[in-house]
Amino acid sequence: MDSIELAGIGMTSQRTRERLVKRLQEQGIENQDVLDIIRSTPRHIFIDEALAHRAYEDSSLPIGFNQTISRPYIVARMTELLLSKGALSNVLEVGTGSGYQTAVLAQLVGQVSSIERIRPLQDKARKRLALLKLRNVNLRHSDGGMGWKEKAPFDAILSAAAPSEVPEELLEQLAIGGILAIPVGEQEQQQKLHFITRTEDGYETDIIEDVYFVPLRSGVRIS
Repeated sequence: MDSIELAGIGMTSQRTRERLVKRLQEQGIENQDVLDIIRSTPRHIFIDEALAHRAYEDSSLPIGFNQTISRPYIVARMTELLLSKGALSNVLEVGTGSGYQTAVLAQLVGQVSSIERIRPLQDKARKRLALLKLRNVNLRHSDGGMGWKEKAPFDAILSAAAPSEVPEELLEQLAIGGILAIPVGEQEQQQKLHFITRTEDGYETDIIEDVYFVPLRSGVRIS
């Protein structure tokens, strides 16, 4: 893929990215660093070519295996939430998926450790992240609900899939003062985005807004 393909043309051009950023601002995204990264990151390379013309719409899109790439608004919102507590050096992402959220995070934090249970999705994400020369990302093929104990404690954890209740393993892998942004709820009902902070005495939870994510599933797939 050459520089022209990365920059985008037509429906994936810089002009369409500017329109997306304006829409995100209208929806309340205020962190300028997040907006700048959304503007510069080529979302069209994270989805199938047939859907590339829709890359800069504010919508989720299918990426195969009953998974989706999250809406740019949700990516921006969750990233902004994590950064609200200051600079982050060690972040865990649960659900690499296409690698788009991973790429956005990697340009804003020190180190990203990202877990994906579906091997073909992880393989594609690895190639895209390499194409963007993002070298501060560790990828693991594993059950995301278990976290990544060897890399803990984390300053922040972001989950791109919704469990029915918050996994205890993820809470335990937060550093004191660490934060977890995670959608919670069954797929059939309205989910809520939880923003959880670990304190010296336990955990404080804020409910941010209604969301809709794919469910957090256990186990792994290799094909």
